[in-house]
This record gives sequence, structure tokens and C-alpha cells, in this order.
Amino acid sequence: MKKVDAIVKPFKLDDVREALSTVGITGMTATEVKGFGRQKGHTELYRGAEYVVDFLPKVKIELVVRDDQVDACIEAITGAARTGKIGDGKIFVTDVEKVVRIRTGEEDDHAI
Repeated sequence: MKKVDAIVKPFKLDDVREALSTVGITGMTATEVKGFGRQKGHTELYRGAEYVVDFLPKVKIELVVRDDQVDACIEAITGAARTGKIGDGKIFVTDVEKVVRIRTGEEDDHAI
């Protein structure tokens, strides 16, 4: 099993969710986060004063999938989240040792 963390632009969340649904991935967690990479920040004007906004709003999507679903998951996310402009985001894939569904006690693949 793998955990897939994707950081995407907020307005792309619904597109990513729909794309993941079409490849059979039904569960995910989405969190509003702030951060920056190469995109860095930008300056804004407030009451005549200019200030730098270092952290930009993003959405972090977390999913745990079977090993055989990872490539389809990555393709779905990149296809739905790509705008071709800086700041489209990143995807991180890590190993998951165990999953337990609290309600039923099911484990691993059965608990996803």
C-alpha cells in the first residue's frame, strides 16, 4: 500500500476528485494549507502599504491506495491539476505499513 500526498491549487480540487473517482479511488482527505516553492510569494497592496505574501493557499490531498493503483492515481491527479503554470503542485508517494478500519477491525487492503 502507498500513501499519496498531492499539493494542488485550490480551484483544482473538484477536478482532481472527479478524476480520481473515474479511476476507482473513492476515499480521500483534503486540507486547506499554505506554502510556497519555486512560485515563491507575491506582493499585495493594503491601505496604501505594500507587503509580501510568502505563503500561498493550496490544498493537500491525502489518499492511501493499493500498490497497483498508484500509477493511475498519479496520472489522474496530474491530468486534472495541471495548468501548465508555475505553482501547479507536487505529488509525494510513501509506503504504508498497516491500515486498520476502526469500525470493523478490517486491515490493510480490506480497510482502504
